[in-house]
Amino acid sequence: MSNAAAFSGAYVANLGPSAKGFLLPAVDEEALPFWEAARRGELVIQACSACGRLRQPPRPMCPSCRSTQRQWRAVPGTGTIWSFAVPHPPLLEPYSSLAPYNVVVVELDVEPRIRFVGNLVTDVDAPLNSVDPSTIRIGEPVEAVFRSFGRKDGSTESLPFWVRRSA
Repeated sequence: MSNAAAFSGAYVANLGPSAKGFLLPAVDEEALPFWEAARRGELVIQACSACGRLRQPPRPMCPSCRSTQRQWRAVPGTGTIWSFAVPHPPLLEPYSSLAPYNVVVVELDVEPRIRFVGNLVTDVDAPLNSVDPSTIRIGEPVEAVFRSFGRKDGSTESLPFWVRRSA
């Protein structure tokens, strides 16, 4: 649940994990445009309509100017690895069978204050452990790719993953 949903009492759709057991987001009204764009393979960020500041996670009020006017902007899905960790068991299934794998924090090129947590993979369909964690470097250039996951109820959700790109 996003902070916006927690404080506004807004509806949150938590449809559970993927059919293979991977955790998927609970989607609230404020973040719905982000997840709809992800299903189309686009990275969008909420922006203040008054001052233009980009913000993530989405929320009803601009932290800079306090305007409640907002819009969504498509942004290039490029960034650099700001930090990373390597989880080891014990972990929940299906993650434990993939360990060790990486979890990266990516700062976006368009706005370095905005960071996403995800996984660095070799390509959109590769498993979480497809990149040797010892080869990951802080400052490494990456770009977003979107992977779809089917839920047990037949719906789908797409999540951003990250792949290496040339500098």
